[in-house]
Amino acid sequence: MQKNRGGMTLARALRIERGAVVSFVGGGGKTSSMFRLASELSSAGFRVLTTTTTHISEEQARSVPASIGWHELGLLEARLDRYGHCLLVGPPDGKGRVLGASSELIAALQARPDIDAILVEADGSRSRPFKAPGEHEPVVPEGTTVLVPIAGLNSIGRELHEDNAHRSEIVASLANQPLGTLITPATIARVLCHPQGGAKRLPAGARLVPLLNKADTETDIERAREIARQMLAASVDSVVVSSMIQDPPVRETWSSTAGIILAAGMSTRFGTTKQALPWEDTTLAAHSVRTALDAGLDPVIAVLGCDAAKVEKALSGLPARIVFNPDYAAGQSTSIRKALDALPCRTGAALFMLADQPLIDADLLKEIIQAHRRTFAPACVPVFEGRRGNPVLFDKTLFGELGDLRGDTGGRVLLEKYRDAIVSIPASRAVVLDVDTPDDYEKQKEEARSRKPG
Repeated sequence: MQKNRGGMTLARALRIERGAVVSFVGGGGKTSSMFRLASELSSAGFRVLTTTTTHISEEQARSVPASIGWHELGLLEARLDRYGHCLLVGPPDGKGRVLGASSELIAALQARPDIDAILVEADGSRSRPFKAPGEHEPVVPEGTTVLVPIAGLNSIGRELHEDNAHRSEIVASLANQPLGTLITPATIARVLCHPQGGAKRLPAGARLVPLLNKADTETDIERAREIARQMLAASVDSVVVSSMIQDPPVRETWSSTAGIILAAGMSTRFGTTKQALPWEDTTLAAHSVRTALDAGLDPVIAVLGCDAAKVEKALSGLPARIVFNPDYAAGQSTSIRKALDALPCRTGAALFMLADQPLIDADLLKEIIQAHRRTFAPACVPVFEGRRGNPVLFDKTLFGELGDLRGDTGGRVLLEKYRDAIVSIPASRAVVLDVDTPDDYEKQKEEARSRKPG
């Protein structure tokens, strides 16, 4: 088990798998991001082809391990065997640049078994940190699986004109703000998510993953977080916050994190439906839902089973989705499957909470979520004096295995299986306490009272 530490590769943050075609658009570090990703993937054993559908500078073309021209495709396999990464370019344009490949050629190369990933620079920005696409841009190959619109965070606070934003008039139109006003986090969020901006020509089925580059200081990271919150609300897949002068380059990756309240149990040891027991001004189940909402989890799903009508009434008025599990007596795994089936497809992680842990607060949930943003670990677990506790966050990469669980095991089997990869978050005794008996209930009520100021 790893301690909570930050930083991850671009490949991890973008969730790149073999067969990926990644297209980079925008301004503020397209070429450096593309070549960094290529280096990471080739170091991991991928055979990576980079190219452009527009052009790149001759100097940038000389910075890669190997390159070939259009007429040299017969050399590609040997170059990939030797270097792992090869740049495909066309002839010079007489302006210090070389042309790239057509979308049709990229589509043909995508079918080659000797290429694991294709990375494409799909427009130009004239070295500006921010841009909007022109009428003819971007040139995104139809086979693109991940579209990455980029903006440099160093554009924030600058005036919106052509020195700071390429095609500034289009930026102003998409952001609905006048030229000459300051570029703000909201400006970047609107343009990168706009269907005529960063999402322009997004192929059907492709993921949209904006990249906020040049997060070199804590101030930059705070601005990136503000942008990420706005863009997740606009239904992007995830948002990467990076600094190419850092190693690894990704500071945080934001994705939609769901909160799942497991409230279907039979309360056998307690003797009555504990989920509906009073807690402060509400009930145990409603308190858990409120805590999840206060932490910013979205959506919040409550899985009900035993005495479902009674517990549902206790949740009345709260913006949580209610899911009924008719098989609750068969164990917790049945509730997990029901919850997973109810998740939106964009969900990047799910934080599983028990309805009988009222001493858990929103601050702890935020710490767990933040640990996942910094690492994309398969699971993030709170730990008290060496003991794993609850709630537990699982990354989407484990959703399939969670759905395969049977009986009353919950996620413990997977925590053991991936124990060397999961991240631990130091926490208070609350993470190992739950309400199993009336005595537990009274003790935790007393502890909650003692925590209140005054």
